[in-house]
Amino acid sequence: MTAAELVPGFVPETDLEHALARDPVMLEGWAWGAPRRGHPEGSVGRHVADLLEQLEPWGETGARREELRFISLVHDSLKFAVSPWMLRVGENHHAMRARRFAEAHTSDERLLVTIELHDRPYYLWRTKWIFRRSERRGLEVLNRRVQDAELFVRFIELDGSTEGKNPEPIEWFKQQLIARGRIAPTDATAPS
Repeated sequence: MTAAELVPGFVPETDLEHALARDPVMLEGWAWGAPRRGHPEGSVGRHVADLLEQLEPWGETGARREELRFISLVHDSLKFAVSPWMLRVGENHHAMRARRFAEAHTSDERLLVTIELHDRPYYLWRTKWIFRRSERRGLEVLNRRVQDAELFVRFIELDGSTEGKNPEPIEWFKQQLIARGRIAPTDATAPS
């Protein structure tokens, strides 16, 4: 199958996107998946198509648009490569595998960290009631590693904008960033 079949509506806009559209790893990654909790659309490619479609009315332009599109195309694409008989952590987590793949295409640590840690705010939110100390440590790690908090938040807003996603973890995380002075309250309340 082609990239256009796997990611409906996807038209590459940059040389990098053209390269990704021909990459067999990306094609396999976009084909993977069936409807499941948090992803009723099914395949990774359909999820990516939803993100690219959602990005249009946001009016992102220039470098920020290219960054968000690249992250969208890659962030979940290595789910197929996760070993099911091992814990889904570290090098066996889909986001870390996606980061490793992305490292062949960019050295921009802002993009790589966003890909690697894009699900972390949700995990921290989900366990915050049980593991207060883990939550603090996890937030400290994110605070230290995320260099471009605005890009990171914008992508998790984009990723969380699709059907089946709960917006509460994103709002909680934005409040944590405001409390740490990483984003301004106006950034956190900008229309999506």
